[in-house]
Amino acid sequence: MQWSSGNRGDIDDARGRSGGLGVAHLGIGGFLVLLVLSWATGTNLFSLLGTDAGGPSQSVGTAGQVASSPAEERLVDEVGAVTKDVQDMWAQELGGRYERTKVRLFRDSIQSACGFAQSATGPFYCPGDQKVYLDLGFFRELSQRFGAPGDFAQAYVVTHEIGHHVQNLLGTTERVQGSRSGANSASVALELQADCYAGIWGHAASQQGRFNAGGVELEPGDAEEALRAAAAIGDDRLQREATGRVMPDRFTHGTSAQRVAWFKRGMESGDPRACDTFGTTTR
Repeated sequence: MQWSSGNRGDIDDARGRSGGLGVAHLGIGGFLVLLVLSWATGTNLFSLLGTDAGGPSQSVGTAGQVASSPAEERLVDEVGAVTKDVQDMWAQELGGRYERTKVRLFRDSIQSACGFAQSATGPFYCPGDQKVYLDLGFFRELSQRFGAPGDFAQAYVVTHEIGHHVQNLLGTTERVQGSRSGANSASVALELQADCYAGIWGHAASQQGRFNAGGVELEPGDAEEALRAAAAIGDDRLQREATGRVMPDRFTHGTSAQRVAWFKRGMESGDPRACDTFGTTTR
C-alpha cells in the first residue's frame, strides 16, 4: 500500500495522557449516585474527585510526553494517511451530510464518552463523542495473535471504524440501539455493513494514480491482507478459539465468512447501496 506521511490532521494523539476517572466520565447515572451518597453520609464525595455538586468536572487526566519509536511513529503516519483518505472519500460520497471525525490514539486505557476502555477492548467507535479510539498495540495483536499482518489489514481496521461513523451520521446506528446479539441480529448487520463500507474505500484505493494525486493506493496483495484480517476476527473463529465451540446466539460481528463476503461486496462494487446488510439475510 502506498501512502505519504505528514497527514495527521485527523489524529487526536492521546498516547501521552493518563486516564482520569473524573465525574465528567461517570455519566449522569454516576453523578446522581454520588449525589445521593453525599447526602446520605454527610460527606461531600464530589470534593474527593476534585469537583463539587454544581456539575461534572472537565478534567480528563494529565498530558505527558509521548515515548515512542520510529516504527510506532510510522504507524501513526499510516493511520493518519488512511483516515484522511477515507474521510475525503466519504465527504465526496455524502457531500454536506458528512462531518469529519478524528482517530484518538491511546495506550493501555482511556476515558471516552462511551465509558472507560482498555486496550483489550480493541478499536472502537464512540457515538457519544463521534470519535474512533485505537491503541496501536492492536496491530501487533492482529499480526501475531490473529495471523493478519500488513498495512492494508491495518487500514481495514481503521476504515471499518470510520464506517461506524458514517452509520452514525446517517442514523443507521440509532436503529440498532438496544438490539440483542445473535447471528441474525441488527447489531451483526451493523458490523457487516461497516465491513462493506471498508470495502468501498478499498475499491477507491485500488484505482491507479491515486497515490500520485495525494491519496492512498493499493499494491498487489493488499486486498488479500484485508480479507485475512476480516476472516481472523469472525465471531465463530474467536469463539472456537476461546471456548472450543461456536455460539451463534452470542454473535456480535458475524462469522468469518460473512465478514469476508461483505468486505468483498463493497470492494467489488464501490457502491454504498450494495451494503444493505439490513435488507439481506445475514445467515
